[in-house]
Amino acid sequence: MKAKNMVLLLPITLFLTSCGSSSDSSGGGQLDYDQTKKMVVDILKTDDGKKAIQDVMTSDAMKEKLVMDQKVVADTIQTTLTSDKAIDFWKKAFSDPAFAQSVAKNMKNEQKTLLKELMNDPQYRTMMVQVFKEPEIQKQMTDTLKSKDYRQHLQDVITETLNSPLYKAKIQELLLKAAEEAADK
Repeated sequence: MKAKNMVLLLPITLFLTSCGSSSDSSGGGQLDYDQTKKMVVDILKTDDGKKAIQDVMTSDAMKEKLVMDQKVVADTIQTTLTSDKAIDFWKKAFSDPAFAQSVAKNMKNEQKTLLKELMNDPQYRTMMVQVFKEPEIQKQMTDTLKSKDYRQHLQDVITETLNSPLYKAKIQELLLKAAEEAADK
């Protein structure tokens, strides 16, 4: 008998067994339960029963339910991502420009969406306008823009931009394209 048939046969067997209960005595219900339980256990122990369970457990829908519904999985992922080994892994992974570019692109879209939502939020906008209108903030901004620290910050930002995985990938792409065009001439 095939495994899929076993999966269908099990509920039907249970239904028929429960419908065909004997009316001998009040203990008949317990006897039927024990017999049904024994039959189900026997069916599950067969090769077909095991195959049916494997088929159910390997289905994509079942895997998703089992994995996504378990708090243990979420806790394990969190612990794994914050361990010393994970930190070393992420440092090594982000040293690869292609990987870093991919992650940065994915995060860029989420951050962009978040900022757009905030900019459309009237409460957030009002708060930002109030902050920038304060004379103390305006004076601090002017002083900051004129300071050596700000100029150093600009230099750091430019350096950081030049070291950015997205920027590096774009520069690599442009250099390869320029090299190909030079080779064609």
